[in-house]
Amino acid sequence: MPTSQPASGPSEDRATPDDLLHTRTGTEVSPEDLVLASGKDITPRSMEWAKRKLEAEGPAALDKMLP
Repeated sequence: MPTSQPASGPSEDRATPDDLLHTRTGTEVSPEDLVLASGKDITPRSMEWAKRKLEAEGPAALDKMLP
């Protein structure tokens, strides 16, 4: 009888590598990036929201949304 192996994942006793903790890659943050990071669907309304948020907060808007 086959036994299933647990899915491999990060060990709870190891720290997450620093390069995985950063949210931005050094590229420009687009309104689409912000909408997707917020978990919203890309619609004209959500894109306008993202544009306004980026104008007000700059790229830090994405940093504030992601861990």
